[in-house]
Amino acid sequence: MAPIRNIVLVHGGFVDGSGWQGVYEHLTADGYQVAVVQNPTLSLAGDVAATHQVLDGLDGPAVLVGHSYGGVVITEAGNHPNVAALAYIAAFAPDKGESVSSLIADPPPGAPVPPIRPPQDGFLFLERDKFAASFAADVPAAQAAFMADSQVPWGVDALGGAVSEPAWRTKPSWYLVAADDRMIPPPAQRVMSERAGATVTETPGSHAVYVSRPAVVAAVITQAAEGRNGRP
Repeated sequence: MAPIRNIVLVHGGFVDGSGWQGVYEHLTADGYQVAVVQNPTLSLAGDVAATHQVLDGLDGPAVLVGHSYGGVVITEAGNHPNVAALAYIAAFAPDKGESVSSLIADPPPGAPVPPIRPPQDGFLFLERDKFAASFAADVPAAQAAFMADSQVPWGVDALGGAVSEPAWRTKPSWYLVAADDRMIPPPAQRVMSERAGATVTETPGSHAVYVSRPAVVAAVITQAAEGRNGRP
């Protein structure tokens, strides 16, 4: 497969697209055209539509990248004809009919429980004083505090949005496992990546690995763009 020059980055819940800045800078320095989707995170359908809007404007094939809940978005939106490959960054990789809600419904014994507050008017937030430890343990303290205080409301409807046709069944995928993740347990990441037939890289890092280790994340995305070690 010919190298891909377009990269589209999709963020997850509780955050916005600005967290991709470090990854963006690595990729643009290497000559990639990079777009960052700003998901409303109100519903899966709305976030897929926002992603399709970016994909529609591209001049060629792209690697579609998702972090966390963004993995659900790219699994559905990745069926777009401009998507040539998928890259999951400590992300959910659901199968047909699955959602974040179904994937987290039965956590393994001893797994960390994300400090999600009870829904408020249909939206979810993480407890601010536990945000750093659970989401961004390896991010500088001041930056993690800013992330906690600038949380984006995550719609309960987005949490329950189920995938209709998983793009990883027909398109090659790559997956970065964050070994110190306290939001999505690393064993769950390994199971989802194996099920998707992804080319897997594992790194030390928190759930916010895209913020704390942008060079590692960019390297995985570059692998996907170059088609290295992927399924046919």
